[in-house]
Amino acid sequence: MKKLYGISKVIFPLLIIGLIIYLFYAQPFGHRPIKFGSTYMTMNNDFYQTLNEPIANEIDDHNDILYSRNPELSVNNQVNEINNFIKNEVKVIFINPVDGTSTKLIRALKKAHEAGIKIIVVDSQLENSSNYVDCTIRSNNYQAGVLCAKELMSKQKSANILILQQPTAISVVDRIKGFEDTIKNNKNFHIVDKINTTGQSENSYPKVQKYLKQGKNFDTIMSLNDKTAVGALAAINANNKSSKIAIYSIDGSENIKKMLSTQNANVKATVAQSPLQIGKVAIKVAYELINHQKVKKKSFYLLNLLRLRILRILTSRGGNNEIQILSIYAPLHGNFKFYYYLFYRCTIFINHAIYPKPPIKFRTLNYASSRSSFAHDFI
Repeated sequence: MKKLYGISKVIFPLLIIGLIIYLFYAQPFGHRPIKFGSTYMTMNNDFYQTLNEPIANEIDDHNDILYSRNPELSVNNQVNEINNFIKNEVKVIFINPVDGTSTKLIRALKKAHEAGIKIIVVDSQLENSSNYVDCTIRSNNYQAGVLCAKELMSKQKSANILILQQPTAISVVDRIKGFEDTIKNNKNFHIVDKINTTGQSENSYPKVQKYLKQGKNFDTIMSLNDKTAVGALAAINANNKSSKIAIYSIDGSENIKKMLSTQNANVKATVAQSPLQIGKVAIKVAYELINHQKVKKKSFYLLNLLRLRILRILTSRGGNNEIQILSIYAPLHGNFKFYYYLFYRCTIFINHAIYPKPPIKFRTLNYASSRSSFAHDFI
């Protein structure tokens, strides 16, 4: 009995010490969860679900709280969500604005900023945002439009172009402007019309179908994003015009990549963004802002032009020490795979030699995360 009592005198204190260590490291004593809010123009798009995943995962790792909301393309809904974020005393709001020019949306964000909430805009911009937005993280949307236009002019001698746009989204306005500026001095490429859409396939399908039935003359579509392009393609197929209309788009979604890899007759190219990269940078910036660290107001990230063969890889420096890497490539087949891999590795080596420790990395076509239901990046 005395021996048992002596052992217990040793074991019991060790158990207490172990419990204290566990509580200290695994469940930090007195940790008050930091609250975050996210609101993207719609969650009916893999892009925003993919973008949100690294944010949600990192917040979960910190034992903090994320309120994820879906305004469903409604400015009023998004304003209400921001007001609720203020009431819930969130520290950071991640926003992709439904309408980057909306006065009531801007007013709500200014109110949040005045309450001490950090504002991070992703994948788009807000009008006159310098005094109420802490950081904007997006792709170079103007350059995305430029890449589409250059690819079109390299593939076709002429084109009558129908543009599918969304004037309320500044990111889309920039894409279309980049496209228009690139083709405007070439007399063989004409924009015959523009159709306003919401960036959703269910919205573009009936509008393009109606346009086709009117017998309008066009042979090329420049689409604001892949979701819209898919709706346009469905309308083209429904009207038996599959062999005559070429489609150029932006996003690099799985659907469009599959169409490119199977050499779909209509889909010619898409400029791919990296929602995972944007999400990772956004949450990193969020914690830096909370810890009162200095961050850049604007960041631009990776773009890829996906088509059926390799073109080239361009690296350029942006303003404010930003690095913009425009990797232009596509899925390859047969014997070209080896040469693509060799070229790909060489470009990474050269990039690292020129720009040590770059803020962004080249990615392969597939991305896997153990906690992600979207096991791919768009690049």
